[in-house]
Amino acid sequence: MRLPKITSLYGRIFAIFWFTMFLVILAVLALPSFDPRKPRDIPPPHYDRMLEIRDRIEQMFSSSKDLVPVLNNLEGWSHRGPDDHKLRLFITDLDGNVITTDRRPDFSYKALRNFVTSIDNPLSPQQKLYGKTMISGPFPVRLARKDYFLYIGARWSEPPHFLIQLFDHPFRLLLAVMLVSTPLLLWLAWALSQPARRLELAAQRVAKGVFEIDPELEKGTSEFRQAGASFNQMVTAVNLMISRQQRLLSDISHELRSPLTRLRMAQALAKRKLGDSADLTRIDTEAQRLEQMIAKLLELSSVQVDSHLNREAQPLASLCDALLADSQFEAEQVGKTLLSSDVPNRMVNCHPQLLMSALENIVRNAIHYGKEQIKVSLDVNVDTLSIRVEDDGEGVPDDEFDSIFRPFYRVSTARDRHSGGAGLGLAIAENAIRQHNGTIRAARSTLGGLLVEVTLPLLAES
Repeated sequence: MRLPKITSLYGRIFAIFWFTMFLVILAVLALPSFDPRKPRDIPPPHYDRMLEIRDRIEQMFSSSKDLVPVLNNLEGWSHRGPDDHKLRLFITDLDGNVITTDRRPDFSYKALRNFVTSIDNPLSPQQKLYGKTMISGPFPVRLARKDYFLYIGARWSEPPHFLIQLFDHPFRLLLAVMLVSTPLLLWLAWALSQPARRLELAAQRVAKGVFEIDPELEKGTSEFRQAGASFNQMVTAVNLMISRQQRLLSDISHELRSPLTRLRMAQALAKRKLGDSADLTRIDTEAQRLEQMIAKLLELSSVQVDSHLNREAQPLASLCDALLADSQFEAEQVGKTLLSSDVPNRMVNCHPQLLMSALENIVRNAIHYGKEQIKVSLDVNVDTLSIRVEDDGEGVPDDEFDSIFRPFYRVSTARDRHSGGAGLGLAIAENAIRQHNGTIRAARSTLGGLLVEVTLPLLAES
């Protein structure tokens, strides 16, 4: 009969739990029965050897009519057996009284008296351990023309001392059984944790922007199979939603660019016929802004998907040196000063173009709104990079620090639409930093303007 396969998580837990409990109970109940200090039947090889000893004694003293010489000879008599252990021979009458000529009986005689009171069936000889002496008997024997019982004592070196300690202390016995069952329980914990670990790793990949299904999640117990299937369905749905969103934005941009192109052509024709005017210039300016806004919307959409496919380990110097050099040159062209710290010699796992675009947006934003000075500092704390970009411009009200990272958000200071831009630069930067498992925040700079601080995880140093 084939047992059904247990696929339920709870079924496995209960099955292994009860199996372990069964082993513990079985060990606790069964091990004491192996205690040699309890009477038990003599194993056949030893039983045959005892009978040979008894027959040899009867043969040796068959002519003796007095028991005293026999006892004197038995007490000084020894037998070397296969284990090379000296044997002790004892005689009792049929009533169980020990017959001896020794006036100072040792421990063996005391143990014999205890054994005789508990074992009195000559048809079923048994053995019992007393200290290091194993006493076996009774064996019917005829000496000096009378019937007696023969008991044989042998030095016993088994079982080991620690087993006797286990038999004497149930708590130690239980502890030993628990130690034996611990590997089974550890295996159970490992087997149950593997599906959960796979699910955790899959969730971490999704948190990093890697929307990939994992067939391994749909293996294991029924509960984890269902959870894995649901997780894969969720990832598929998210991929489909992002794909549709990107396609929608792409379609909208194409649809908007067509009338926008016609509008600019019409504006150019009107300017040629009617000459330059403030109204036509305003139309051209707004059309250019609308085109820039559409381009920024497409950029914001593109950074939200597929960035995880082009991740690679890059030294910070390859990302920041050129950016800082270009930014410093750009600041000098508008009469401003950009100060930067040294770039740390560390590695970062990133999408190079996406991360460069995000940092460039932040630095150029500071150059644009700063009055005279811009400061860029890079610091490493263990495996985290902190990038601080500060300017001495008008800044942002304290209650709007979190809002400036929202698309199209405008503040009521000098950072408005008249100063240029579509209000998407910081939103694109925030989205890119978040996809790299980093954080971005705004605060008031010590220079008087805006501080934008970016934190990014670095690769561990080997």
